[in-house]
Amino acid sequence: MRRPNRKKTLSLVKELDAFPKVPESYVETSASGGTVSLIAFTTMALLTVMEFSVYQDTWMKYEYEVDKDFSSKLRINIDITVAMKCQYVGADVLDLAETMVASADGLVYEPATFDLSPQQREWQRMLQLIQSRLQEEHSLQDVIFKSAFKSTSTALPPREDDSSLSPDACRIHGHLYVNKVAGNFHITVGKAIPHPRGHAHLAALVNHDSYNFSHRIDHLSFGELVPGIINPLDGTEKIAVDHNQMFQYFITVVPTKLHTHKISAETHQFSVTERERIINHAAGSHGVSGIFMKYDLSSLMVTVTEEHMPFWQFVVRLCGIVGGIFSTTGMLHGVGKFIVEIICCRFRLGSYKPVRSVPFEDGHTDNHLPLLENNTH
Repeated sequence: MRRPNRKKTLSLVKELDAFPKVPESYVETSASGGTVSLIAFTTMALLTVMEFSVYQDTWMKYEYEVDKDFSSKLRINIDITVAMKCQYVGADVLDLAETMVASADGLVYEPATFDLSPQQREWQRMLQLIQSRLQEEHSLQDVIFKSAFKSTSTALPPREDDSSLSPDACRIHGHLYVNKVAGNFHITVGKAIPHPRGHAHLAALVNHDSYNFSHRIDHLSFGELVPGIINPLDGTEKIAVDHNQMFQYFITVVPTKLHTHKISAETHQFSVTERERIINHAAGSHGVSGIFMKYDLSSLMVTVTEEHMPFWQFVVRLCGIVGGIFSTTGMLHGVGKFIVEIICCRFRLGSYKPVRSVPFEDGHTDNHLPLLENNTH
């Protein structure tokens, strides 16, 4: 009883075969079919290689949500060189809550030379070139995110020459922790002193002719310091044309969570608008000479995640390529063969000459064409 049921099951399964086998003796090969097959295999190989390169590549996914963290502190990383001696300038931060952050907590005043060495000038030129390309092609930012911690440091290289020139500038570098509210980081004449209604700078002791707020921003970032990330103001250099000149930077800071295959960090991106003007009270241009960076925080947080094509999707796309090319080339070959046969048939029919009618003895004629022509005599 088991064998008949088994044979019946096998026969039923054979009837469901969607891929019937054709004996090789019934298969006819042709030169056109071989040519189409060669083209199909070559196309499949090229597309497979291209698909594998896409599978190896990654892309950045951007997600936006409301930033609910208002209690933590915001870190500001600073590396600015001002063309004045350190005893003449002071830097501090004042936020909207009228909270003053003393510069002695994290900033270092270091005497330096404002003019760059040839190697440092070349570094600055390359950095400015990258900045200009980033403004034109925003997709390059994804490449920078992927190269974080893998590329070389973006910091200004040390001087390679032992210059005997006396320091004529002040390098202010370090970091500060401020409240997550809008604030104003500024560098102006005189050291900052606390005041019940805010703060003030001791500028009366500095000669007005020594004012020179030409500056170079080697690095400015917010949040966790991530090597390899290029920020919008890195490499910026401004030359003052007057002693009473104000440089203003209006910065919008966006909290950013960066998740790549190499790192996972909480940093901040920012956009900036620049403005500079000469202080002239007689002409109605009021203010204080110095460098002012007014920053404000966005209420949205961006999550940047590096994603990769899953393996199952790669297999499905690969099967689609192979099956699609097989089906398409088969259809094109069939259509082409059909068109060629029609053209050849018309050409052959046009080569036949009409056969004259054969008269019979009773006066009738035979207008039927012979089925076969015998050219043998």
